[in-house]
Amino acid sequence: MLRRQLPRFPSFSSHVSPWLRRVAFALCAGAMLAACSPTYDWRTISNDDSGYTVDLPAKPGNDERQIDIGGVPMKMRMQTAEAGHTVFAIGTVILPKDDPQLQQSVLAFLRDGLARNLGVAPDARAAQIPLAMGGNVPGLEMAFSGKAGPKEEQRTLHARLVAKGNHVYQAAAIGREELPPEQLDQFFGSFKLY
Repeated sequence: MLRRQLPRFPSFSSHVSPWLRRVAFALCAGAMLAACSPTYDWRTISNDDSGYTVDLPAKPGNDERQIDIGGVPMKMRMQTAEAGHTVFAIGTVILPKDDPQLQQSVLAFLRDGLARNLGVAPDARAAQIPLAMGGNVPGLEMAFSGKAGPKEEQRTLHARLVAKGNHVYQAAAIGREELPPEQLDQFFGSFKLY
């Protein structure tokens, strides 16, 4: 079995969340698999602890960290899966309480961090995020390209951000090239909140 040494990242400022660092790490790891052709082994993941279901193209990895947003300590859970040159990820920030003002602060923090990582303006538009039991909740949708990582490599990102109760969610697909629409539809169409 071939062992790969993963690159070390420079220290990020305290304004960049651990979730964004995780995405950057996954991007570099995905770049090392550049010779592989994309294979999608879609499977439905029900995450009862975080309150969502989603289809991911491979067996997901899990991570959990403490983060600080605007002076408020919170827990962030992540599930990530890779297919070819694309990382699919769901991040869930657990708020200390169901507070609309705090929800908006966390949504803005995640939106701005994703954009900053690719060196673009934090542009988002309104989107409807489906509920598993039917209906929708309002959220944000982002799609842009920019340069990321120490080598300033081109990346394309699609993301949806949404708050529900004491959770704020970030569903993202980021890769070296534009992902085929059917793969984006599979991922985002399957992302439903409980």
